[in-house]
Amino acid sequence: MILNKIEKTQIEPKITLVGAGPGDPDLLTLKGVKALNTADVILYDALVNEALLNHAPENAIKVYVGKRSGDESFSQELVNKLMIDYALNYGHVVRLKSGDPFVFARGFEEIDVAESYSIPTEIVPGVSSALGVPGLQKIPMVYGNLSESFWVVTGTNSHGEISPDLYVAAKSNATIVVLMGIEKIKEIASIFRAEGKIDLPVAVIENGSSQEENVVVGIVDTIEELIEEKKLSSPALLVFGNVVSLHPQFNAIKEFYSIMAQEEY
Repeated sequence: MILNKIEKTQIEPKITLVGAGPGDPDLLTLKGVKALNTADVILYDALVNEALLNHAPENAIKVYVGKRSGDESFSQELVNKLMIDYALNYGHVVRLKSGDPFVFARGFEEIDVAESYSIPTEIVPGVSSALGVPGLQKIPMVYGNLSESFWVVTGTNSHGEISPDLYVAAKSNATIVVLMGIEKIKEIASIFRAEGKIDLPVAVIENGSSQEENVVVGIVDTIEELIEEKKLSSPALLVFGNVVSLHPQFNAIKEFYSIMAQEEY
């Protein structure tokens, strides 16, 4: 009697961290598209544009593991476990993360966990909102004598407190991009006021690069009121620095203060 041999498909686990960019699906890199093309499983975050899932094979498993502010439905430990389990049981897992996977995104932690299981890994950088979103608004990080460097700082650290780095950054003349800081705008603005920078230009960009994008430009002394007036909320980033004066919306502010100065004179 001849027994038929049943060949079991060999699963080759792999984990690729892909930066999805700030929101506009067209900002995904070509290498990111290629990674999605070969995915068996995709674990994607809350701020990832779901249109990117169309680059994956139709039969790929797509799992939402998003974490928004105040939502602990998917702890980092659970995400790590899912990532490993899917890789070992299905093959190529694409961990699709908003922005860049190594900019306030715990990408290194996920890679470290994967490699502890001897799973091959790859990293595909993405357009970070910290640079891409202001750039789309034509706000440069450095320009002439307005700014010679820039900081990217989290508004809230892992303990829910203002990052100590922000106090140091506020003393500089650099452009300062604050991520995850809009909910603490009162405390953040007070840091700049304490440095005598009440007239420093500020931009707030909500839902950057998406169709729902909103932009408000002001100065430190008025930015809190403007955010409240326009009802801006997370996700949004803050840009502090003289380079914000290059934004077209700042022209009206210049004219206003010019008129005020003339009247006082």
